[in-house]
Amino acid sequence: MSFVEQLKARARASKKTIVLPETSDIRTIEAAAKVIKEDIANVILVGNKEEILSRAGENDLSKASFVDPTNFDRFDEYVEKLVELRRKKGMNEEKAAHLLRDNGLYFGCMMVKLGDADGMVAGAINSSADVLRAALQILKTAPGTRIVSAFFLVIVPNCDMGANGAFIFSDAGLNQTPSASELADIAEQSALSFKLLVDEEPMVAMLSHSTKGSATHPDVDKVIEATQIVKAEYPDLVVDGELQADAAIVPEVAAAKAPGSDVAGHANVLVFPSLDAANIGYKLVQRLAKAEAYGPVTQGISKPVNDLSRGCCADDIVGVVAITAIQAQARENGTMKIIPKKENLK
Repeated sequence: MSFVEQLKARARASKKTIVLPETSDIRTIEAAAKVIKEDIANVILVGNKEEILSRAGENDLSKASFVDPTNFDRFDEYVEKLVELRRKKGMNEEKAAHLLRDNGLYFGCMMVKLGDADGMVAGAINSSADVLRAALQILKTAPGTRIVSAFFLVIVPNCDMGANGAFIFSDAGLNQTPSASELADIAEQSALSFKLLVDEEPMVAMLSHSTKGSATHPDVDKVIEATQIVKAEYPDLVVDGELQADAAIVPEVAAAKAPGSDVAGHANVLVFPSLDAANIGYKLVQRLAKAEAYGPVTQGISKPVNDLSRGCCADDIVGVVAITAIQAQARENGTMKIIPKKENLK
């Protein structure tokens, strides 16, 4: 069974309800039909049912649920809740009604907020900024979260590196130039996500253009500081840095560049120093190695809302739906593994 099929099986074991708001896009419709056919999750499609079905063609949506914001019997309740959430930011009933009627991202997030859906997947036709803005304004961050970040789950075929070819690339979707403390938070979140989705021990590499002092630069200093923060705050987490990408994942290179490292040569969670590096890196691996790349998957939001690359295909959306369902299961069941944090740090 392939890795993504394992994800689907886990999602199928305790089905969740995922809302897909971008129903003007045929990839979303195709993905919804596949999710339903494979019994991965219950699907809610936002929009006019007749219009969606007219675009569906041979895609079977007979078991999907349809919710049209313009003809929704709980619309006033949604408006009232959005005003309550955003009143201090100038939200009123007129603005809330306009947003919920005309913007599927806000309507979908409100469905998640009020428990009518367990998670949302969008981003095929909307920017990451738009998806995350709706999620953060309505759902807010999870308790204790200092930063919301995003990763790609990358599955490289015929690869014996990482966890049999499974890696997390982080932050590849949200934070442009994270500080040392933010990189540390991203590393901890990414390790938790790796444990949840891959169910193997996370081996976290803090990536740089330098390995163990081979170069000097403020950018290198930031990664070194971030590594020190992670090791101090989360002593049970296996992490090392600064490491170049080859030293992080290739044992022979690690032996020469970082002898004695517990992570070098075995990393499966790759924390990049910037959004540029992470986003470029995952796209190169996806295209050149013909890898599967699912995301950006968000971490740190109170309920699961996940983004998509606008270059995604229907199968990518299906994979992210499965991931979102697993995150919802973990949230409901309290099964997310927690990395103990060392308290009373100065």
